[in-house]
Amino acid sequence: MAASTAGGTGWYKGRVKAVPSGDCLVVMAMSSNRPGPTPEKTVTLASLIAPRLARRGGVDEPFAWESREYLRKLCIGKEITFRVEYAVPSIGREFGSVYLGDKNVAMLVVSEGWAKVREQGQQKGEASPFLAELLRLEEQAKQQGLGRWSKVPGAAEAAIRNLPPSAIGDPGNLDAMGLLAANKGRPMQGIVEQVRDGSTVRVYLLPDFQFVQVFVAGIQAPSMGRRAAVETVVETELTSDEQNGDVSAEPRAPLTSAQRLTASSAASAEVAPDPFGAEAKYFTEVRCLHRDVRIVLEGVDKFSNLIGSVYYPDGETAKDLALELVENGLAKYVEWSANMMEDDAKRRLKAAELQAKKTRLRIWTNYVPPATNSKAIRDQNFTGKVVEVVSGDCIIVADDSVPYGSPLAERRVNLSSIRCPKMGNPRRDEKPAAYAREAREFLRTRLIGKQVNVQMEYARKVTMADGATATTAPADSRVMDFGSVFLMSPVKGDGDDATAVAPSTAGTQQPGLNVAELVVGRGFGTVIRHRDFEERSNYYDTLLAAESRAISGKKGIHSAKDPPVMHITDLTTSSAKKARDFLPFLHRSRRIPAVVEYVLSGHRFKLLIPKETCSIAFSFSGVRCPGRDEPYSDEAIALMRRKIMQRDVEIEVETVDRTGTFLGSLWESRTNMAVTLLEAGLAKLQTSFGADRIADAHLLEQAEQSAKRQKLKVRSDLGELC
Repeated sequence: MAASTAGGTGWYKGRVKAVPSGDCLVVMAMSSNRPGPTPEKTVTLASLIAPRLARRGGVDEPFAWESREYLRKLCIGKEITFRVEYAVPSIGREFGSVYLGDKNVAMLVVSEGWAKVREQGQQKGEASPFLAELLRLEEQAKQQGLGRWSKVPGAAEAAIRNLPPSAIGDPGNLDAMGLLAANKGRPMQGIVEQVRDGSTVRVYLLPDFQFVQVFVAGIQAPSMGRRAAVETVVETELTSDEQNGDVSAEPRAPLTSAQRLTASSAASAEVAPDPFGAEAKYFTEVRCLHRDVRIVLEGVDKFSNLIGSVYYPDGETAKDLALELVENGLAKYVEWSANMMEDDAKRRLKAAELQAKKTRLRIWTNYVPPATNSKAIRDQNFTGKVVEVVSGDCIIVADDSVPYGSPLAERRVNLSSIRCPKMGNPRRDEKPAAYAREAREFLRTRLIGKQVNVQMEYARKVTMADGATATTAPADSRVMDFGSVFLMSPVKGDGDDATAVAPSTAGTQQPGLNVAELVVGRGFGTVIRHRDFEERSNYYDTLLAAESRAISGKKGIHSAKDPPVMHITDLTTSSAKKARDFLPFLHRSRRIPAVVEYVLSGHRFKLLIPKETCSIAFSFSGVRCPGRDEPYSDEAIALMRRKIMQRDVEIEVETVDRTGTFLGSLWESRTNMAVTLLEAGLAKLQTSFGADRIADAHLLEQAEQSAKRQKLKVRSDLGELC
């Protein structure tokens, strides 16, 4: 099974995979040239007899558990050197000498009193070459009252475990729900006694020795096949604890003819193991079998099966068996049992499975990803200023690298992997969904005019109704670009909703406050559950964590409270008479706070008046910009979008015209925006301009004269001709 340590000596090296009893080891090869599990050999310590552990429904011999535990803790997982001294073909067993480093394991066992020495087997030569020393050590242990030779009154009786009925194959012997209720989320110490398959282990729960079967939560390893029930019984009688105690010298009773006939006929009904089933079982065995593990119960299924997470030791750390199996392509993610787990654990398993699928590892060797309508965007990161918040999950950013005023300067960015309530469509009489306005307002107050870093991640074809599709005709669909947006400067009060620097799925660091994380963390959006191989945010795990916090905190859309209701009177779609009737309300205050909802032209806007809960059409009094399709019209619109789009402004209303548009002055940060247009040569004072009626009239005249002197835009020779 492994290379000999010296030519012709018969000594081999191996690693202890299991310790079935106090005198028996299962040794696996250090390496193998063959695919799949490495070869292994069962070696019983020559000339030793350890106390026998109980079989199902039976009773331990005194000190049987302590004997097994001594050898297990001494050898499990360790590299040993061994040699087969003799074999007993009638029972199919091999007996040998084993060294742990330079220590003879049999001598260590005997010297501690955990096994007795058999002087001679039934046949000549069936004895350890170290028999004389073993006998001396046994006598010494007897004199000292060590181990099974204890002279303490009642020691033998106390060394017999009080085993509760096994729950394996008989769920009635276990109150699964009671066990879960008492231990939910709390690590339980155990020792894995058997591995049924890669994701199913049979464990002694300590200290009560309740023998249970645990299905590893969140995953399923390939099956080891299926046998007929009768054959399983026969096999159990053949294999259960047969390595223990005096059986090492005496053969078991042979099967009856009926049993052999039954086993033979059942063989034809066997179902072969799934591909990689043996590898998955071996993977779990070499890490968990006869190891001290921690079991965290996650739930119980409808058949009273225990579902739990298994953690095994790896040096000074503990590893998650489920995660290791999935990462190595030896198990698949299972949603129904994963739903019993914490969200972070679920995300790790799902991400590990996705990576295994991408690399086509083991069980995913022939995996073909389903068709997807998303495509990755590479090397399209940029910085810019936010000029518009379309909705809670969509913004428009002016790219710093594109010349000011260019049609390509503004880029629409949909936030990757999140979905916010829809804003509706007034033209189709669709009202905003619950929390849609709040989501947009949340972003507006934090992003408008701010510098951001944008990492474009993927593009996706969607229907015009905003539903993802892979086969829609070109005329009925459009391509949307998605990315992660980071606010370069922190926003006061948002510390609880996002992490300034957090690791991403790709292992990189976030360059600032993740805007999508802010939105989801405040309960204004949900994280999209992407299909496998569908492109997603590089910071997907961070978004899921934010969503979990929002759900726990019952924020926004996750709240049980009724959503806030906001009734806005839209005077832009009403009659001119209704607008005129509203004029006195806007005259009550000299300057009125407003928000610019849309830039309709360089001098005409749609404004929201929060105090009056109405929207109005508003135009600069006495100032006109080029109309649509006229020279410099687009520049005027671009300037106003950059300066005041969705900004908090102040207005002073003078009057309302015959179309229902309110006329007056508008200030942003105490700057009269009509002056800004005139200074840039993107507007003219109208001939009907009345200096006595308009605020800052002298500033408007000065701005226009300055543009004339410099012959800017509409005040250039070409502009004057238009």
